[in-house]
Amino acid sequence: MSESNIGPRIYGAVKVGDSGEIVILADAMKELNINPGDRLIVMAGVNRRGLAIIKANTMCEVADQL
Repeated sequence: MSESNIGPRIYGAVKVGDSGEIVILADAMKELNINPGDRLIVMAGVNRRGLAIIKANTMCEVADQL
């Protein structure tokens, strides 16, 4: 990914299903290398105004660097 592509990106809008599930859009899955079966960590955003989602193995890599 080039540096010009680093930063926030909106992929689209999704609807929360009856049991709380959301669908990760195909463009996001492809660009972020998210595959079926991957474990994701879902965190509350700043001031509880949104969600942040990160691949579990990426979170482990970041933690190892601390």
